[in-house]
Amino acid sequence: MSLANVKSPKHCANKQELKIQKRYKKLFLGVSAFLSTISLLILLLWLILHPSKPEFRVKQADVYQLNLIDLHLLNSSIQLTLSSKNPNHRVGIYYDHLQVYAAYKGQQITLPTSLPPFYQGSQEANLLTAFLAGTTLPVAPSFGYEVGRDQSAGRFVLNLKAMGRLRWKVGSWVSGGYRFNVDCVAVMPFGPTLPTPPLTLKQPSSCSTTL
Repeated sequence: MSLANVKSPKHCANKQELKIQKRYKKLFLGVSAFLSTISLLILLLWLILHPSKPEFRVKQADVYQLNLIDLHLLNSSIQLTLSSKNPNHRVGIYYDHLQVYAAYKGQQITLPTSLPPFYQGSQEANLLTAFLAGTTLPVAPSFGYEVGRDQSAGRFVLNLKAMGRLRWKVGSWVSGGYRFNVDCVAVMPFGPTLPTPPLTLKQPSSCSTTL
């Protein structure tokens, strides 16, 4: 007499659980493969397009005020026009945040001024204007001496800086945010008095951009 091979309910439950686990594993592997393929395609597209950094130039800069209240407090006012260009052929740029300020001999001489966010299409250029000012800003006691040296040399060397965040746009895909910094050097003829008449940039000045 042979014994009947009867499966217990516990054995059936374990077998069903294994089947469910295999299904979830296949589903997980399928989703992972799909996401990996999409990520690889985006990376390949990014490497092929290889977006270039935006280009900035100082189109106009006028220093209207640069007055020392005492040896270490400064009032300043500067009118600035920047040119921004997207050199890419297939990549757009979202500028989410952009601030501009002026510096002299390594010292910040205006407060940062925020510019409104904007989108720049491929090969597109924009003019950005800002009024930079500072009231009773602390400066080094040597500030007046440095200005006097520039006056004797007949030229005033001003640094105009921008900082912000941008995103690249390729088709309908938009990248994450990237920080960038812009550094411009504006050299102006320096007359016998400041600020009347205002110091004015005679030729556009190029800038360096770092990401």
